[in-house]
Amino acid sequence: MSRRYIVTGGAGFIGCNIVKALNRKGLSDVVVVDDIGSDKIKEKNLQAIRFRDFLGINEFRKQFNSGRTKSVDAVFHMGACSSTTETNEEYLVDNNFIYTRQLCEWCLHNDVRFIYASSAATYGDGSLGYSDDNNLTPKLKPLNLYGRSKQLFDLWALENRVLDRIAGLKYFNVYGPHEDHKGEMRSVINKAYDQILQSGELKLFKSYEPEYRDGEQVRDFVYVEDAVKVTLFLEKNRKVSGIFNCGTGNARTWVDLAKAVFSAMNRPPKINFVEMPLEIRDKYQYYTQADMTKLRAAGYTVPFMSIEEGAAEYVRDYLSTRGNN
Repeated sequence: MSRRYIVTGGAGFIGCNIVKALNRKGLSDVVVVDDIGSDKIKEKNLQAIRFRDFLGINEFRKQFNSGRTKSVDAVFHMGACSSTTETNEEYLVDNNFIYTRQLCEWCLHNDVRFIYASSAATYGDGSLGYSDDNNLTPKLKPLNLYGRSKQLFDLWALENRVLDRIAGLKYFNVYGPHEDHKGEMRSVINKAYDQILQSGELKLFKSYEPEYRDGEQVRDFVYVEDAVKVTLFLEKNRKVSGIFNCGTGNARTWVDLAKAVFSAMNRPPKINFVEMPLEIRDKYQYYTQADMTKLRAAGYTVPFMSIEEGAAEYVRDYLSTRGNN
């Protein structure tokens, strides 16, 4: 019997890649939920996937809140406002918290597997570390409204003791195909490719911390294919529940990333270090690295792609062929 799914944010970055992965498994009984409007790039994402139905966000919310949504095997809730510069708190709370809570309650009531996107932005400045242990969750202090809106649901799930029946993922620095619509929220690899293509060089921020040389600030870069594999692992293994980090567990520098992109493009590295805007200096993170102990202990054993492997595949199979897709 064919399995049925709902993927919110299905025309977006991670959501689109989840549907593609389901399609590769021969599964297309999927309801995609998203808002397209006049976004031609999201329309292109939809053209890359197979699905049974498409619903706008407001219509979908009306359906499941009125009990008109047919039951499915799992809901992948990737839909959210992911802009870290969004200033409309009311909008963020409704879209990222209330919507998520309502959908979670529907899933719990109907015995539907619920997998949602939390965010590494909940860790704030990282001063408390990057452990996904539940005891740390209430202590975290996100640096922006987006992170706080994601934290609200994590706290609700923890306080209402539903984390033993649902699964959340704190995605770190995800990059890969179908992120073009994200504008300034695109990954640095995506931006770097265009920048190198146009100017032959890549601009990176200087460091303002003595322990980090320019370009030696580090991030946990995770290829979207790996992020999707983790997400599908949680759908397949319903007994594995809770909030989990989704990164490689191996932080790499911006210089490493730059060299990987230049290498994938068969060009010599040319990096120009530029001043960091004053308005972000006090909130800039110099180190992020996912603690992957909890996910590994839960049985996930698949290795993650290195930044070199991921960048090479991303450039070869997607970025260099965008005009032909």
